[in-house]
Amino acid sequence: MKCSSKNSITLIVALLHISALHCFSQVDKRFVRIVELEIDSSHLEGFKAALAEDIKAAVSKEDGVLTLLAVYDQDHPTHVTVFEIYQSEEAHKSHQQTAHFLKYKNSTTGMVKSVSRRRVVPIALETKPKL
Repeated sequence: MKCSSKNSITLIVALLHISALHCFSQVDKRFVRIVELEIDSSHLEGFKAALAEDIKAAVSKEDGVLTLLAVYDQDHPTHVTVFEIYQSEEAHKSHQQTAHFLKYKNSTTGMVKSVSRRRVVPIALETKPKL
């Protein structure tokens, strides 16, 4: 079989197209969400300590927990935002059954005035490793 330059280019384009279709067809299975909480100001320090303890345990002990970030608004310290990335929705559900999460949930009962949970879809998620 004789291979011409035109046939080679056609083959390369076809392979790239197939590769691209394969990449786009693989769905990102990560479970990503943003949780916004308003905390009762009289319980703020206790809430922050409980949340920090849960996050540290989850990230260190659970393979399916990829990222948990918690921040509060500088001008409104009782407004807390948690950014969560799990390997999958199943990993998220598993996290909610762990001893450390249940401890957090039980110990913060009555501290949270309101909560809003939003599932979000990643566009770009990049982070530098700890130095």
